[in-house]
Formats: sequence, structure tokens, C-alpha cells
Amino acid sequence: MATPLELIDRARALAETGGRADLERRLALVRERVGAASVRVLVVGEPKQGKSQLVNALVGAPVCPVADDVATVVPTVIREGVAPRAVLVHSVAAGGTADGRAVPAAEGPVERTPVPIESLSARTTRGADAGDGRHLVRAEVELPRRFLAGGLELVDTAGVGGIGTGHSLQTVDLLPSASAVLVVSDASQEYTGPEMAFIRQAEALCPTVVFAVTKTDVHPSWRSIVELDRAHLRRQGIEAPLFPVSASLGILAVQQKDAELHAESGLAPLAEHLRREVLGRAEALRQRSTVHDLRSVTEQLALSLRAELAALEDPAGNDALVEELTQARARVEELRRRSSRWQQMLGDGVTDLMADIDYDLRDRSRVLIREAEEAIDARDPGPVWAEFTEWLDERLATAVTDSYVWAGQRSEYLAEQVVEQFARDGGVVAPELDIGSPAEALGALVDVASMDDGFLPMRERLLIGLRGSYTGVLMTGLVTSLAGLAVINPLSLAVGVVLGRKAYQDDKVARRQRRQSEAKQIVRRHLDEVVFQVGKQLKDQLRLVQRTLRDLITDTVDELSRTLGDALAAAQRSTKAATAERTARIRAVRTQLEVLDRFAKEIARLEAAPAALR
Repeated sequence: MATPLELIDRARALAETGGRADLERRLALVRERVGAASVRVLVVGEPKQGKSQLVNALVGAPVCPVADDVATVVPTVIREGVAPRAVLVHSVAAGGTADGRAVPAAEGPVERTPVPIESLSARTTRGADAGDGRHLVRAEVELPRRFLAGGLELVDTAGVGGIGTGHSLQTVDLLPSASAVLVVSDASQEYTGPEMAFIRQAEALCPTVVFAVTKTDVHPSWRSIVELDRAHLRRQGIEAPLFPVSASLGILAVQQKDAELHAESGLAPLAEHLRREVLGRAEALRQRSTVHDLRSVTEQLALSLRAELAALEDPAGNDALVEELTQARARVEELRRRSSRWQQMLGDGVTDLMADIDYDLRDRSRVLIREAEEAIDARDPGPVWAEFTEWLDERLATAVTDSYVWAGQRSEYLAEQVVEQFARDGGVVAPELDIGSPAEALGALVDVASMDDGFLPMRERLLIGLRGSYTGVLMTGLVTSLAGLAVINPLSLAVGVVLGRKAYQDDKVARRQRRQSEAKQIVRRHLDEVVFQVGKQLKDQLRLVQRTLRDLITDTVDELSRTLGDALAAAQRSTKAATAERTARIRAVRTQLEVLDRFAKEIARLEAAPAALR
């Protein structure tokens, strides 16, 4: 049986023979999509849950950094290759796409630097900045592994919640582009509130979610934790498999080539699920989309040939056929003229959604500002600034991710409404819409600024007290000197101590108020920066939806108009053909139709074939 790529190439040849350059261009895009298709699985979770070690165990190589004192800060993409190979991808400067859309630095021009694969872990933990103005975007690894065959990609992501808002949002931004998400949590405790919030967001953005509980070799009570986690998922209405695994045992089993130890690690069921349910389903979806495009092209090529053949074989009915095709073409032209309906719906929807996105982001940021200011007013922010910034990052990541999920769902709803309006206006059903994500990662966000922790050494405290007590000692000593006492006497010293203590307390209150005011300003500036960056990202995604829908529907109408125009021209030509020419042309047209019929049968076989046989 022919492969999808072979069928696409044959369809392009048929379109070239039929003089359909527009269908050739469409098939070229289909071939590019099928040839470069990959099935991306994001490995996500909070920091230090064993994500990187699990990835290493699944691919059988130490490509991701694993240590108690390091954390993943940039994504590492592992895919199949003919030989082990590692590349660091740095952004050079912020850029823009060909259509003029400004993009984050991570999506602009990049520089790819090959590195020894054994040094990759050390290079990806030195920080995201290369020191020469470049910014590390991601690492890419190719390994000759049967587990990765067929286009399976594993992406080790930065931890969500705890490393920083920017890294959390980078992970969230990758979700729409993934075929599946593998949520990793260790067996030390059941799912936390932030983990469940992220799980709900991941399920809303990605079609397939899989769960893994790691470090079962370290925690004896892992079975209880697994049951508690499954109960949490059931309460949220999430029906997804959960696999208890031990990456350490898996790695040890590979090193010692111990099959029994590998079975005990629990990695085999997880790997089999990813291959069968994730990779297999993605290939089926890709196959369905390819079949749709091939069938559409074949039907359009056959339409003009059948019209011409009908006119050649039945000259008497040619006038009726020409009239029918003329009316059909008129309907297409009327559809083109009525395009203002779906275009108006698309334009109004995009405008409204942009306004709603801006309002939603600002509303969430105001709520968070109020919560942050209440927390700042409740105590001195200096000594607890590290804990406060961690809390702020977690709350901010949750709020922005909720806004991101909401915007994505609204975008999909808008796309469905526009396609339905196009169909109601008389258009054919548009091909499956694959909007995707406009960028691989959100641009790097600044971290929350640091501030003075308010700690004063004993010398500074004494100096503040002495400055406050000096006036009290002097004034009281002068008054008591009228009674014959010395300037420095027990009474003046007592008054000095009281005034010195008060001066220190007043200075402490003033310094605390200054730190609170500074902390509020830092929070407002930080949230303003996040809203600006995230708003830009979401609006870019919405513009991509708008352009994709516009081009998709316009191309569909153009193809249909060209097909009907060719069929009408062929029917009109047949009325002028001589008898001998008509006979020869009938044979030629029948031959071409037989080729198209055989090709259609091969497409049907491709559609019916299971993924394993393609």
C-alpha cells in the first residue's frame, strides 16, 4: 500500500496534468505538514518532582540535568535521530514574522550551536543567558531510539510554580502545540491545590493528559498516594491513566540489562501507553486530515472531467449541463460577494475578544494587586520578601494561565461560529482547522525586583537610639541643673533612654512603611509588565486565528470557483469538437477518470488502514 507521502506526490502530478496550480500549492502545504509532523509530549510538573530523571529513563540516556541543586530552566526537546546529537538554540534578537507581526525574542531569529551531548546537562543549567547578549531558548537532542520512532518527541519543561512566572507561562504556552501532556508528581504527597489547578488548565488546552507518580522506590507509602491522586482526579471528572514509576530503577535496569528490574520500575506500561494511545491516535488524526485533503483534490479534478465526458457522450444534454454548471458557478460567485457576512462576524468577534482579553487580564491583575497589598500591609515585607515573591509568582502564574485557557477556548468558539456562518451562506465545509500556538515560548519576563530585608546591625540600632536620646539627656540635664544636679544624672539618663527607645521605634515604623510602599510599587510594576507581555502574546494568537480562518475560507472559495469554471469551460468546448476529436477526447477523459478512480480507491484504503500498517 502506498504511503501518504507517495499519494500526495501522485496527487500533485495529477493536479499538474490538469493544470491546477492552486491545488498543487495546497498539496505542497499538505506534504510539508505530513513530512514534518511530530507528536509532542510535554513532561510537566512542579520543580524537583523527578521530571528530568523520568525523561532520561524513558529515552535511556542522561540528556536532562538531574541534581538536588539544579532545576530545569529551558525546555529540552528529545526526538529520534540517526546518531546522538545535541544543539543549543539561542535567540539573537527580537524579530517579526513575514506578515509583520511582532513576536517575542524566543520566536525571532535563532542561532543553533552543536555541543557534545555529554556536556548538555551542564550547559543548560548555567542559566538562560549566554553572557554575550544571546538568550538560551531551548536544547534539542536527537537519539537513535525505537521508543521515539514515528515522530514521538519528549519535551522536558521548566517546573510550573516555584521557579518564576516566566517559566510557568513558557510551559503553558507550549500546551496547545502538544499532542499530550505527561503530568509528573512524586510519591511524597498527594496532589496539591496548585497542581490540581494546573491539571485543569492542561486538560483544557491539550487533548490528552497522562499522569505519572515518580520516586516509588523512595516512598514506601506510594500506593496510598496513588489512590489519593486518583480520587482527586475522579472528583474533577478527569478520566486519565495514572502510572506509578521509578525512574531510578529504570535507569539501573538499563545499565545492568535486568528485565525483571525494568518491569518493577513501571516504565514499560507508561512507554507502551505513549506509543499506542498518544502516537497512534495522533497518526490517525494526521491520516484523517491527509485523506480529507487528497479526497477533496481528487473530487475537484474529477468534476471537470466528468462534466466534459457527459457533454461529449450526450451532446443533446450539453445545454442543460452548461446551464447547471453556470448556475453553480453563479452560486459560488454570490458566495464570494456575500463573504462580508463571515468576514464581519470574524472582524467583530476578534475586536470583541481582544477587548475582553485586555479586560480579563487587567481584572485578574487588580484582584491580585489587592491581595498582595493586603498581605504587604499585614506585616513587614522585607524579612519575608523571598516567600512573598514565591507566593506572588504562583498566584500570578495561575491567574494568567486561567486567562490563557479562557482566551484559547473563546478563540476556538469564534472559529467554529465563523465556519458555520460560511456553511450557512452556501459554502462547502472548510477543512479541519489547526490553529496551533503562535510561539514556542513566551518572551522572557523580568523577575520580581528584590528589596531591602530591613535587617539592621546592632551598631546601627545604637546610633539611632543615641540620636534620639541626645536631646532628651541634654534638655533634662539643663532643667535639673537648676536644682544643683549634674547635667548627666539618673533622671536625664532615664529620659534619654525613653526618648531613644521612642526614636528607634519611630524609625522602625518609618522604615517599615517605606518598605511597604516600595513593595507595592514593585508589585504594580511587575504585574504591569506581565499584563503587557501576556496581552501581546494572547492578541498575537487571536490574530493568527483571524488570518488562518480568512485564508482558509478564501482559498476554499477560490478552489471551488476554479473547479466549476474549468468544468464549464470543458462543457462548452465539447460542443465545438468534431466527431473524430470527440471520440479521441472521450477515450482520453475516460482514461484520466479511471486513473482518478483508482487513486480514490487507494485513498480509501489509506483511510481504512490502521496506523501500524501505514
